[in-house]
Amino acid sequence: MIKITVQIAGLLVLLWLLAGDFVLGWFHNTQRKTQQNEQFLAGDSEGEDQSCFCHLTGVLDDCFCDIESIDVFNNFKIYPSIQKLTDRDFFRYYKVNLKRPCPFWPDDGHCSIKDCHVEPCPESKIPVGIKSGNYNKYSLAANTIKDMEECEQAHELGAINSTLSNQSKEAFEDWARHDDAQDHFCELDDETSPDAEYVDLLLNPERYTGYKGPSAWRVWNSIYEENCFKPRSVYRPLNPLAPSRGDDDGEAFYNWLEGLCLEKRVFYRLISGLHSSINIHLCAEYLLDEGWGKPVWGPNVNEFRHRFDPAETKGEGTRRLKNLYFLYLIELRALSKVASYFERAIVNLYTGNAQEDSVTKDLLMQILNEAKNFPMHFDERSMFAGHKIEAKTLKEEFRLHFKNISRIMDCVGCSKCRLWGKLQTQGLGTALKILFSENEIKNLPEHSPSKGFQLTRQEIVALLNGFGRLSTSIKELHNFRTLLKDQR
Repeated sequence: MIKITVQIAGLLVLLWLLAGDFVLGWFHNTQRKTQQNEQFLAGDSEGEDQSCFCHLTGVLDDCFCDIESIDVFNNFKIYPSIQKLTDRDFFRYYKVNLKRPCPFWPDDGHCSIKDCHVEPCPESKIPVGIKSGNYNKYSLAANTIKDMEECEQAHELGAINSTLSNQSKEAFEDWARHDDAQDHFCELDDETSPDAEYVDLLLNPERYTGYKGPSAWRVWNSIYEENCFKPRSVYRPLNPLAPSRGDDDGEAFYNWLEGLCLEKRVFYRLISGLHSSINIHLCAEYLLDEGWGKPVWGPNVNEFRHRFDPAETKGEGTRRLKNLYFLYLIELRALSKVASYFERAIVNLYTGNAQEDSVTKDLLMQILNEAKNFPMHFDERSMFAGHKIEAKTLKEEFRLHFKNISRIMDCVGCSKCRLWGKLQTQGLGTALKILFSENEIKNLPEHSPSKGFQLTRQEIVALLNGFGRLSTSIKELHNFRTLLKDQR
C-alpha cells in the first residue's frame, strides 16, 4: 500500500514538473514574440536598419585583406591627410578638355541642368609654376635638366632630319608617339589644345547633378557590356542601371565571374568599385533643398538604400560595396610602389612657391609612407604570371579595354560628371601604369628624370585626387552607417 502511494506521488510530481516547464516555456515564447511584434510595429529592428552593412564584413575575394582593417586604416590614417593634400595648390588645379567629341556615337548635347556646369579657372588664378613651361615638368631642377636634354635632342634630330623625307619624318614621329603610349592605360588629354582649361576642383565638387536617363545609361552600358570581358554565354546585362531582369537577378548571377581568370575578374571588380564609389559621392552630396538661391547639399539615406540595400538590389548591393574596397586596395598598392619615385630630391611638386611646395611634398610623403606600411597589400605579381606570350597578350588586352573606357568618358553629357569621371578614370589608369612598371621604378636615377618611367603632372593630380575620392567613399560609408542607426 505504501509502495503504491509513493509511486502515485512520484507520478504527480513528474506531471507537475512537465506542466511547469510547458507553462514557463510558453510564457517566455509569448513574451519574446510580443517584444518582436512591438519592435516590428515601432520599426526598431537593428537588422532592418543595418541591412546595407550586415554582410559588409570579412576578407575580400582575390586578396588577403579584411574590410574592418581597411576601415580603420583609411578613416584614421589616410582620410584626414588626403583631404589636406588635395586642398594644396598643386593638386587642386586640373587641366582637362571637356569639349572633346564622343568617339563612339553622335553627341547627345550637354546637360542643361545648372548643377552640371563646370566653371573653368582663369589663367591669372593659376600658380605660375603650374602653367609655365612643358606640361611634363613638376620640379624646378627637372625643368632645367629637361630643357638641356631637349636642346641636345633637337640638335641631334636636326642633323638626322636633313637626310629624311617628309614621309619618313611623319613615320618616325608616329613611332615615337606610339612608343610613349605603350604604358598608358588612359587616353590623355592634349594639354596644349586650346580647348583644354584649368579647373579648380575645390570650386567644382563632385555631387548629385540630376544627370540620368538614356544618356547616362548608354555610357555605363557601353562600359560594362563592351569592355568588362563578359562571356558570350552570359545574356543578362552587367550594368546595374539596366531594368529588372527577372530570374537572372541576384547574387547567384555572379557565379560566371568565378569562372574567369584572375585578371578579368580584377578588371570587372575595378569598374564595379569605381561605379560604386561615384554612386556613394552622389548619395553623400545630394541636393536636399533648392532654398532661396542657397541650395542645401547633404546625405540622402533613401538614395543610398536604393543603390546598395540588398533588399532593393536583390542582394547585389553588398558585392558592389566590396568591389569599392577592392579598388581601394589596388590604388593603395600603387601608392606604396610609387613612393620611391617621389622620394627623390628632384621631385618638388613645383608651383613656384618654395614654402608651399615643401609642405605639399612632406604631406604627400606622409601618405605614401603610410601606404608602404600597410600590412595587407594586394599582390599584383599574381596577375599576368602565366606563359609569357599569353600573359603579354592578356595584359595588352587589359590595357586597351581600360583605355577604351577612358575614351567613353568623353561621351558623358553632364560636364561636371565628365570632369570627375575623366579624373577618376585617369587616376585608376595611372595606378595600373605604376603597378605594372615595377622594374622601371626600381631603376630610377636619383638626380635626373627617368626615360623609362615618367609621370606627368596631370597623372599625379589624377592619381591622388582619384584615391582621395575612394578614401572619401569609405569614410562616407561610416557616416551612412551612423545615419541608419540614428533613424531608428
